[in-house]
Order: sequence, then structure tokens, then C-alpha cells
Amino acid sequence: MIRYSAFDPPEYINWSPDADVGEEYRRRLRSDPRRSEIIGVLEAKQLIAMYEGLLRNRLHDITLKRWVKQGITSKAWLGTGEEATTIGAVHALDRGTEEDGTRTDVVAPMIRNAGACHEFGMGVADMLRGYLGTADSPTRGRDLHIGDLKKGVLAPISPVGVMVPVSAGIALGFKARREARVALTWIGDGSTKAGPFHEGMNFAAAARLPLIVIIQNNQVALGTRLDQYNRGSFMEFIGAYGVEGWGFDGNNVLDAYAAVKIAADRARRIETRDRGPFLLVAETFRMGGHATHDEREARKTFPSGLFEYWGKRDPIGLFENYLIEGDLDLATGRRERRKAALRQSNTDLLRDAEAKVIAEVERAAEDALESARSRMPNPETAGGGVFSDAGSEEAPKAAGVPR
Repeated sequence: MIRYSAFDPPEYINWSPDADVGEEYRRRLRSDPRRSEIIGVLEAKQLIAMYEGLLRNRLHDITLKRWVKQGITSKAWLGTGEEATTIGAVHALDRGTEEDGTRTDVVAPMIRNAGACHEFGMGVADMLRGYLGTADSPTRGRDLHIGDLKKGVLAPISPVGVMVPVSAGIALGFKARREARVALTWIGDGSTKAGPFHEGMNFAAAARLPLIVIIQNNQVALGTRLDQYNRGSFMEFIGAYGVEGWGFDGNNVLDAYAAVKIAADRARRIETRDRGPFLLVAETFRMGGHATHDEREARKTFPSGLFEYWGKRDPIGLFENYLIEGDLDLATGRRERRKAALRQSNTDLLRDAEAKVIAEVERAAEDALESARSRMPNPETAGGGVFSDAGSEEAPKAAGVPR
């Protein structure tokens, strides 16, 4: 993929595959027979869709970082380096929409899991409008925490940990209505210390709900290192709550896909509705600060060797190299042994996919900026949609207490 010197972490700018890390990536995919089987039946179009999802996620974040540098927005919360934990997970779920008559699973992303929004069908332009606060943004200019329940995306809630009990409530509804649907949410390593996480997990475990919770261990909470606020392994949480669960490589999109696919398939079976919840642990690393304003602080928090270690494990670069060096012809879906020609063919196809996603995100950015120029909220509409009996997006015209 193209690297952007003004926006990418320095470890990514001249990124090239490391042979040992590449073998580690492939070995991970072979280590679990069940996961290996799931990955082995993926079609070429599914693999390309995951690759496009990773790129879309990265380019969405790069757009926001560019806007911060240009003074268009003041800050942004990015998931650079963690994209596989999001993209692999959502591609393992059912992603229909209620608008087209199908029932979808529901995801509750943190702000750093923005990729869940576009992979569940939300437009990148709408996601960017959320940051710009335009009248045609999903929140109509109120908040940058966006979602779309019609597409199965629950908007994030600012207090950390709160999405777990909310997602448990959604999963309870699925179970009560005997719907073969699953709720999935992510929780940061720091947020596991919040009370709502424990309350939500305990309730979900006691009620045996079709819920998947991914602990996204990116090694830091704000500017506090993991070893400063946590003892032991997050894998021990699985036994503590009496639930099923396992770990996965949060920088390996295929390992993420397979790990979540197993959990979702088990949780979705109506005949065994006592299977759940599932607690998964993703090991990854945030290649930046808590937000764009404190990236320098992040570099001071950790030794440079840690950034170098995780920099070699760029989830997009690793997956791209895996697809290029493999024996699957991405154009035909057939297994081939002709190495040199196959490598070039796959490289060309991935370049075409990247060009398509770049064009998509560039159009989305222009559309969002046009909204900022011409469709900012009218202050008189601030009361619209706040009260259930308001009846419209417009605030009541009469003065005094809203009806």
C-alpha cells in the first residue's frame, strides 16, 4: 500500500515485509486446526473485501489526521495499527440491513473501531461529517460518536465500559425473541477497570447471552502503560466470569476473523442458546497517542523498541504480503503454483483495490467538506429529536417548555 510520510507512523513509512514476522503471521494461521479450516474456505472476493476494509479504515483515519494538521478539526481519535482487530471481527458477522429486509448482527464500536461503521454499511462521508458536526451528519451535528441502528451499528457512549452492559441488553433482546443474532462490542484494556464492564460481563454470563466482548489490549490507557494499572493476564478474565473465550493476534486480520467466527457461530445457534457470552482477547498496539494532540507523549511513554516491534507488524502490510506471496490467484480464486506471474497478478489486483478505496475516501472527504461549507446546523433545530413527542427534527416553534 501507499505510505504517507506526513501522516503515517515513522515505522510504517518505509515498511517492507520482515521474513521472520511473515513466518510468524503464517504460523499463527496454521496453529489452530479449526481456525485454519475457517480461513481455508474463504473466497478471493472475501479476502479482497477484508483488504479494502483495512485500507478504508486506515485512510479514514489519515483523512482525519490531515484535517487536524490543516486546522479543519481540533483533534481525532485514531486506530492506526489496530485495524485488524476491528475489520476481521466485523467480517465474521452477519451484515445485512433492516432496510433491505434482512436481520443483522449488532456492533457497538469504540471510537477507535471506526472501521466497524463503514464495514456495516455506513458511508465514510457520513462518518467524516460526524467530526465536522454538519446538519446532515448521523447525529445532525450534535456529537462525533456516530452509529446507525438500521445498519446494526450502535453509536459509542463516551463513558468507558458502558457499551458492555448496553450490548448485553441488546443480546438479551435477541435471546428473548429467539433471533439468531449476535451482539459484539470492544473494550479497551484500560476500560476493563471500569465498573460497567464487570457488571455487564457478569449479567451476560449469568443470563448466557449471545454477546461477544473483545478486550482490545493496545498496551496503554490514555498515557498510562498497562503495567502501571494491571496485574496478570486478560486471559484469566475468561475463567473469572465462567465464560468461553480465547485470544487472537490483533494485528492478523485472518486470525481475528476466525476467532470471532467461531464465537459468533456458537452464540447464534438457537438450539444451544445457553452458549455465551464469549470473551476474546486481542493483543495489539496503538501506533500513536490517545488522540492526535498527544502523539509526542505516546513516544515518551514507551521505549522506541516497542514501536519498532509493532511497526514491523503493520496489519495492512502483513496481510498484503500474505496475499501476494500466497498460492491463491485473487483474480480467479484458484490455487496456483506459478509463483512469479501469480505474485505480479495479485500485486496488480491489490493495487486496483487500493486505487478504488482511495478514490472512495477522497470523494467522501470532499462531500463532507461541502457539507461543512453549506449545511451546518441551524441553532433553532437543537431541540428536535430530543423529546419523543416532538414529532419532527425541528424544535417546537412555541416558546417555553417543550411539549
